[in-house]
Amino acid sequence: MSLAITGPARADRAPAVLASRRFAPEVIDRLRRSFALTLHDADEVMPRARLLHEVRGMRGAMVTPGDRVDTEFLDAAGGRLEVVATLSVGLDHIDVDAARARGVRVAYTPDVLTRATAELAVTMMLALLRRVVEGDRLIRAGTGWTLSPGFMLGRSPAGLRFGCLGHGRIGREASRLAGLLGMQTVYAGRIMRGDPQEVSFDELIATSDVISIHTPLTAETHHLIDARVLARMKPDAVVVNTSRGPVIDEAALACALRDGVIGGAALDVFEREPSVDPQLLGLENVVLVPHLGSATHETRCGMGMLCVDALESVLLGTGNAENFVVGSCPPDLTTRP
Repeated sequence: MSLAITGPARADRAPAVLASRRFAPEVIDRLRRSFALTLHDADEVMPRARLLHEVRGMRGAMVTPGDRVDTEFLDAAGGRLEVVATLSVGLDHIDVDAARARGVRVAYTPDVLTRATAELAVTMMLALLRRVVEGDRLIRAGTGWTLSPGFMLGRSPAGLRFGCLGHGRIGREASRLAGLLGMQTVYAGRIMRGDPQEVSFDELIATSDVISIHTPLTAETHHLIDARVLARMKPDAVVVNTSRGPVIDEAALACALRDGVIGGAALDVFEREPSVDPQLLGLENVVLVPHLGSATHETRCGMGMLCVDALESVLLGTGNAENFVVGSCPPDLTTRP
């Protein structure tokens, strides 16, 4: 259900802010205390027409990756809009250049979701290597089974090469956790640093047993993992994606998994989310998770509080939020993922 709710009691003097989703209760309570809040009180994405209607005249907006903040959104909001805070570290849903041109500050939520997302990447990897989800499906289907020396053999991560594609905060943490499991960790990033663990993209693809994707979605990374790249992987390699779905050509991945080109895949994100390529659904060598990378209460609440920090810093002049991608409050600090 979608409701418009206004608060606090001094709503006539408080800056008007739109919250596009049902955020953590603690976050909503804080928004209500600070702002004249219009809330889309639902877990579903706010319908586009409603979003464009409700943002009119707002001075701030708190959004999620399901909300496109583009020229149309900014035009609908009008000249009073000062700040947009997104509950994400990814920015592919925001036209950053258009916001900058209008002087609208953009805030995101770095750091707070790093551990949770890295944990999920490693969890999915282990589930795939040890065939945990496959075994769960077998039992739930009532399929008979007998413990035997060759029954459902998986692979231990110890000694395998963990190739981290992208080496930002989440990638570095995932690599650290993989190292604790005895894996050899290497990475390929956008900037060559000369680290001993750094390899080229081609080497990472060709030599890694596990390829864990931690890149942002940009024009350059769209379909970065396509049929040609998949064909260059080891035949028993597995791919783990907790970044953005369109980084992988999902149809090509399904074909590669079906034909034995690679050994398996674990996906937390999808190309046309929440839809999933039907070819993936019938495959046993796939772990599919509904975008749970940051899905712990502590993490989502922390992300929400970072968004409110930014809104209060811009609209109320309180605090010293630094989680801005575009603009900041004095002093002029600009941070990037």
